[in-house]
Amino acid sequence: MMVRLSAVICGAAIMFVCSSAAMARSEHRTTHDASIVGVASTYNPYRPGYREGGPEAASGERYDPSAWTAAIQTGLREKFGGVHGGRARYALCEGVNKKVIVKINDVGPLEPGRIIDLNERTMRLFDPTLQRGLIPNVKVTPLRGDHWTPGPIAGMITASEVATD
Repeated sequence: MMVRLSAVICGAAIMFVCSSAAMARSEHRTTHDASIVGVASTYNPYRPGYREGGPEAASGERYDPSAWTAAIQTGLREKFGGVHGGRARYALCEGVNKKVIVKINDVGPLEPGRIIDLNERTMRLFDPTLQRGLIPNVKVTPLRGDHWTPGPIAGMITASEVATD
């Protein structure tokens, strides 16, 4: 009886660990609109580190640490209107009671669970010291058109300006 109980407890523990690992691999969650919610991280291809990428973005632009730019997860490229050769898109990023419009000019494999890599200037809006490294529960909403001015915002964006799936 004790052996069976131990086997059941062991099996339940294995199932819990496997389901937790699967949830951790889940890249993002979708909201009722075109937005996605997940973890934001930061990148700078000029700093040494693991999987630092290169100085040229998928749009063909060079990485600019002083711009308001970001790299979206490769699997989300089409959701953001395609980011490649000469084409960049815009998105609204919301987190920790702050909002910023970023130019999505790059894509990347990113780490599991992360949906967007913010360049250093953009990350400093959310994490002024760059000590946190990760910002959880960031909402990223694709924006229609090319008329956006990247940077922090205080106003509202209307539903007609948000891209739909």
